[in-house]
Amino acid sequence: MRKRKIITSAFSNLSNDQRIEKVCGTLYENGYEIELIGNNWGGEGVLSRPYPCSRIPLASSSLKTAYFEFNWKLYRILKKKADRNTVLHANDLDALLPNYLVSKELNIPLVFDSHEIFSEMPAIQGKMSQKLWRYLEKSVVPDIQFMITASQSYSEWFKKKYGIHPAIVQNAPRKLYGITEIPDNHPNIILYQGALNPFRGIDKAIMAMHHFNNAVFKIAGDGPMKKEYESLVVRENLQDKVEFLGKLSPDELRKVTLTADCGMSIEENGGESYYYSLPNKVLDCIQARVPLILSGLPEMHRIRSRFDIGEIITDHHPDSIAGAIRKVLAKGRKNYRPEMEKAASLLCWENEEPKLLQVFDEATRAF
Repeated sequence: MRKRKIITSAFSNLSNDQRIEKVCGTLYENGYEIELIGNNWGGEGVLSRPYPCSRIPLASSSLKTAYFEFNWKLYRILKKKADRNTVLHANDLDALLPNYLVSKELNIPLVFDSHEIFSEMPAIQGKMSQKLWRYLEKSVVPDIQFMITASQSYSEWFKKKYGIHPAIVQNAPRKLYGITEIPDNHPNIILYQGALNPFRGIDKAIMAMHHFNNAVFKIAGDGPMKKEYESLVVRENLQDKVEFLGKLSPDELRKVTLTADCGMSIEENGGESYYYSLPNKVLDCIQARVPLILSGLPEMHRIRSRFDIGEIITDHHPDSIAGAIRKVLAKGRKNYRPEMEKAASLLCWENEEPKLLQVFDEATRAF
């Protein structure tokens, strides 16, 4: 049977969305005809993919209106491009409605990939927009037949909330081979990678650097809290211990991660989306064989209970963070290596691909 065309869409400029890139790459390599649609919100980096990609131009000046504009324009594009041989693939709640409407109108399959619990993100807590996203979620998600999500806890949340059973496809990186050298850094490198958003524990980690004389905290990423964190570093006179690397390409970030002595994923409980997340940085550091300090949130506890890949902080006080870092640095990457190898062999994209393909194969057969 000829495999169907898949139209993947996301409210994203696509440049640094590694999950979408991996998913589309796997589907393309397995015989599906792929077309990827994003937008130009946040810039337009160069895209080099073996399948068609496009960005919807947005004229909106605020994120709130950009969501409405994108969804309306995406709906019209999908109406033109989709036919009876199409599988629609919506990434997150902010791209779901137009995909859902077109799938109903044409009676074609829709796969919904929920990277997070969008309606419970910290950025919209207590706002009118949260009520709108919750209403959309409640109205549409229970009717979704094919859904994937990025952690076991997310899957359990959607099952409890809406009675559906999302497949779990973790956002793990591809296997890294040939990691033979462990850097001997002086000073030690402590790494945060990811968005500079609230509830990531970054400000507490900056304060923890007062406890170190032979370490540098490198922060790779960008986001709305960057200026505030930069100001905090200056106020605390920590300029020689904290370095902002800015937003890096995926290849640049992988190179930086390989140099670290200690990674960091110390998200705070900023709502259910954070509480039940499995941050990409955890799996990226595991694949780079870099031990971590971790929050005591469910998914990180789940991994730490299987593999000795670092230390779980007892709380978010800078003293506690510094204590966990000291333990990781004292043990060293070399002594964590056997457990990191076990974790890396299991928590990789190659082991997630069969789960992804099963969902799309089932969607193809169902219509």
